[in-house]
Amino acid sequence: MIGMERGNLLGTGKEAEVYESGELVLKLYKTSSSKASAFREAAILAILEDLGVNAPRVHEVGEIEGRWGLTMTRAEGGTFGEAIAMQPLNTSAYLNALAAMHRRFHEHSGVRLPSLKSRLSHNIGRAAQLQEIQRQHLLSGLRSLPDGDRLCHGDFHPWNVLGSLEQSVTVDWLDACSGDPTADVCRTYVLMHHYDYDLAAAYVDAYARMNGGNRAAVLAWLPYVAAARLSEGVPDEVESLMRMAEGKALDCAVR
Repeated sequence: MIGMERGNLLGTGKEAEVYESGELVLKLYKTSSSKASAFREAAILAILEDLGVNAPRVHEVGEIEGRWGLTMTRAEGGTFGEAIAMQPLNTSAYLNALAAMHRRFHEHSGVRLPSLKSRLSHNIGRAAQLQEIQRQHLLSGLRSLPDGDRLCHGDFHPWNVLGSLEQSVTVDWLDACSGDPTADVCRTYVLMHHYDYDLAAAYVDAYARMNGGNRAAVLAWLPYVAAARLSEGVPDEVESLMRMAEGKALDCAVR
């Protein structure tokens, strides 16, 4: 049993809810099979603490009313996504700050974490929307892309960054992995695309400018990242994800 009491609900996502817990926060996973997720996220946060990454610090892992979760330090402030919606004239400043943050993550080694490419391959294999010939074509193409060994967040987007331009904390590290940074940026593009295509494209440009690269290197991963996303139970995204997985969205994505 986690020592802290569950307080007011602070936020909810697809997989977990976050509550006040004294000076900490309590993240409780929603499913009864959440024990592995709680321990996995705690282990990832411990690795990030060793690396000096600006992420929550884990305190405890335990079970409450049949659900597993963990307590961690609280990230103060609203999300960058909320700030962008409220302050559209400052969008570029927030995107540049996000890109700089993302780049700093990628400077760290991710060798203690699971492989990003292996995760993509596994999820493409689970995507029921794909025909078998599509699946095999995607898996073959994925094998030709670089493995990489950099720290990748795996779920990086403006709603997972809390605080201000001067001081912020990135949360939800459950999908952290080791891989090529451009694949991690492509994942961000796919996640943001459903919310706002122009914002997603502008983010990729901001990251590319900061790293002396180009958007094409990021979008080379698009069919594979989109196809893998199909396995995550996001019915309202299926149509656009299928277009990206089939390469039909590439022309508009690189304009």
